[in-house]
Amino acid sequence: MRNSWKVAKWEIKRNLKNKSFIISLIITPIIFMLFAFIPSLFNSEDEATQVLILDELDVYTQVEEIVKSTELNWELQQTDIAEAEMAVLAEENEHTAYIALTERGLEEGEIPVYVNEDVGDDFLFEASVIETPLRQLQLERMDLSDQQLEKIGKGVSLKSAELEDTKEASQTEGEAAEETEGDPFKHLVPGIAAGIVLFSIVITGMMIFTSASQEKKEKVAEIILSSITPTELMQGKIIGYFILGITQVAVWLVFLVPIALWKIDFPLLEYLFVPELALLLLVALAGYLLFSAIFVGMGATVEDMTATSNFQGIVMMLPFLPFMFMGPILMDPSGLIAKILTFIPVTTPGVLLIRLSMLEEWPWLEIIIALLVLFIFIWLAMKAAGKIFKMGILMYGKNATPKEIWKWLWT
Repeated sequence: MRNSWKVAKWEIKRNLKNKSFIISLIITPIIFMLFAFIPSLFNSEDEATQVLILDELDVYTQVEEIVKSTELNWELQQTDIAEAEMAVLAEENEHTAYIALTERGLEEGEIPVYVNEDVGDDFLFEASVIETPLRQLQLERMDLSDQQLEKIGKGVSLKSAELEDTKEASQTEGEAAEETEGDPFKHLVPGIAAGIVLFSIVITGMMIFTSASQEKKEKVAEIILSSITPTELMQGKIIGYFILGITQVAVWLVFLVPIALWKIDFPLLEYLFVPELALLLLVALAGYLLFSAIFVGMGATVEDMTATSNFQGIVMMLPFLPFMFMGPILMDPSGLIAKILTFIPVTTPGVLLIRLSMLEEWPWLEIIIALLVLFIFIWLAMKAAGKIFKMGILMYGKNATPKEIWKWLWT
């Protein structure tokens, strides 16, 4: 194992001196930062809209409160300008809108709004928030009782109801009131974080494929294997690129987390550092071990990266298989397709992370079985990769065929 650590250190030092790795390490968070900052620098639509209101209905105070509570980008003020002059003034004054709250408009049910052409098209949608006090005023003038006004003001809403069996339906109202709806972010935030970790270290792990192929092409492997065994070389590569992947994730988080906390009004850290994160990271780590074993084995079978066969190319796409079934999984994370893919080792990491991010109650039996199957398959994949690596790293002149690889597995 000491030799494996030596290989790991060598891979880490070699890649940290590699310009392409350093550029990819730094350029990604810079791109995210640019996406966060540039729109705010060039956004010319932040200028507040001057909204002048002619108030014949004595509701200006209520309108002002609504505008403040909804945080509309308006500079609101009351005006005595006659409605007949508003159209002309709206054409002359930029970023200006006039709203005539008149008795005639209330009776007809249409409040005229005059806006300058540079005011956004969504202004009328924003202005719809002031309809509430106008409707209330209409109801008050209908001479209804207080009880009738309260019922009408409350309105009627539609609510999605789940079918319950007879036993659940027999719960008392007091017991039902105690039930609370689950927090959708409880598993989603740590799930996304674990997904980022998995994606990042798997992408870095793909460099194992290139590394093994390059060493084979340059005949460096022969020199290295004179001092250590093929298994130690393979293990060292897997450990080294795992550390590089974690380093990459750490650097990205140093940049991205402060940006997320600044741009999004959301308790990110509170949702992120939860016990569930440990299991999700274990799934991500298992995914890396699986795919790195596959990559390092396949890399040893390739003589030249430019002449990679269709077989090796398909193998490189294995981590992205869950994306092919994203639709059915998102629509029903507890459905048959999602469950089947949970127990197929090459799709287990991705599918399990997606499912656990969406499900409020985790299916622990399925999780335990899936992880057992996954770790058994990882062990088999490591053994198989060791045999393929041992034979393939010293084979020159051509890429190995699937038939040859199959023969190596049974020798």
